[in-house]
Amino acid sequence: MKVAHSIGASDVRRFRDWLVENERSEATIAKYLRDVNAFRRFLDNRQICKELVIAYKEEVRRAYSVASANSMLAAINRFLAFKGLLECRVKLFRIQHSAYVDAERELTRAEYFRLLEAAAQRGNWRLEMLLMTIGGTGVRVSELQYITAEAVHKGRAVIDLKGKSRTILIAGRLRKRLIAYMQKANIQSGSLFVTRTGRPLDRSNIWKEMKSLCAAAQVRPGKVFPHNIRHLFARCYYQQNKDIVKLADILGHSNIDTTRIYLIDTGAKHLKTLERTGLIA
Repeated sequence: MKVAHSIGASDVRRFRDWLVENERSEATIAKYLRDVNAFRRFLDNRQICKELVIAYKEEVRRAYSVASANSMLAAINRFLAFKGLLECRVKLFRIQHSAYVDAERELTRAEYFRLLEAAAQRGNWRLEMLLMTIGGTGVRVSELQYITAEAVHKGRAVIDLKGKSRTILIAGRLRKRLIAYMQKANIQSGSLFVTRTGRPLDRSNIWKEMKSLCAAAQVRPGKVFPHNIRHLFARCYYQQNKDIVKLADILGHSNIDTTRIYLIDTGAKHLKTLERTGLIA
């Protein structure tokens, strides 16, 4: 006889403990729990079955983009596997990746420097250095905690997350700027980008501070978020040496296909190339 399953608060707690034991990042754990709780509200105490999971799949597709829906479904599939309900998992939506990115989403080098200038003019040196650190190293927001005073003095930071470790080099010009910031902020040890209580800066607070620069920097708000600066770093680095394997190592990607997504441009260069072919009468 098949055992009926529903989702209770204790299931969510056990799932969280399992994620912690498997060394998932705090951000990943928070997202998975949000998605599982949303699924739990959808079930409304009903027993889990494949038909209800499919119905939920259709609901999230109506409410979210394909990418967002797939992200939510991936979390649900992980939870179902944790519960031993492998037969209830659903396939993700297929995505045809675009060859070009929307020009209204791609952050340009000039816009990046305008953001830095806007932060400096506001006297928000911490934010300016934070943006410059992402731009100069390509680190994720969750990895900023590894940019420590000790790492800056050494010129390299060792990032250790999700059971993987990689070394990030801090170039001379960035190192010089960070040392000046450390002296001004009286930071002698530990992470550079922390709250007054010494905790790593919250992702949402960083977003909010970045968005506050948009008007002064004359940059569309839709372009201004930390990961877009990471994308800018990837494009600029690749333009210098065309080594996608090395870039993947620097970004911490285990799959080069992920790195290729970072290198998608607006298609403007391709259009210029097409014009130069001289094949249009």
